[in-house]
Formats: sequence, structure tokens, C-alpha cells
Amino acid sequence: MGTNTMEQNKTEVTELLRRVLVKADLVLHVVAAMLLLAACGFILFYAVLNLAPPTRTSIIHLVNDVLLALIILELLWTVIRFLKKQKFVLAPFLAIGTIAAVRRILLIEAQTSFMENVPSD
Repeated sequence: MGTNTMEQNKTEVTELLRRVLVKADLVLHVVAAMLLLAACGFILFYAVLNLAPPTRTSIIHLVNDVLLALIILELLWTVIRFLKKQKFVLAPFLAIGTIAAVRRILLIEAQTSFMENVPSD
């Protein structure tokens, strides 16, 4: 009878620990979502502020910042899907990769177009 009681106590402790960890995971995901939303808001706010004199450089930085905000929003949607207990999908990460690649290409091409002497390979 003693072994059965020990196993039952071990199971109860394990279940309690599992519930605590699941709740902690949920809380941390909510905090991460809030921080992602705040980061996106700040990026867009400063993007608008930096547009004050609309020059070619400021417009390029605006596009860069907006694309970064889109990447963050895609990450936020992934966290929201987790919180809603929905099935994990790969599509947001493909979108993030595509946006990141386009963002980098646009930035490099814009910087290159402003250079006086473009190096040729």
C-alpha cells in the first residue's frame, strides 16, 4: 500500500508541476506578444517622425521600417495562433523570410544607387 501512495503522490506532484509550467508558458507568451506589439508601434511611430523632411533617404528608411514592422506583426500572429491553441503553420515564417529578403535587397539597392562610384565586379 505504501508504494501505491508514493506513486500517487509522485503523479500529483508531476501534474502540479506540469500545470504551473503551462501557466508560466502562457504568461510569457502573452508578455512576448505585448512586447512585439509595443516594438511594432514604436518602429512605426519613429518611422513617421523620421519622415519629417521627405528626402530619398528618409523614404528608403520609411520603407525599411515598415517592412520591419510587418516582420514583427507576422511574429505576433504566430504567438497569437499559439495562444488560441491553433495548429502551427509554416506560412508566417515563409512570409517573414520573404519580407526580410525584400527588405534587405531594397536597402542595399537604395544605398548602392546613392553611391557616386558603384564598384563593378
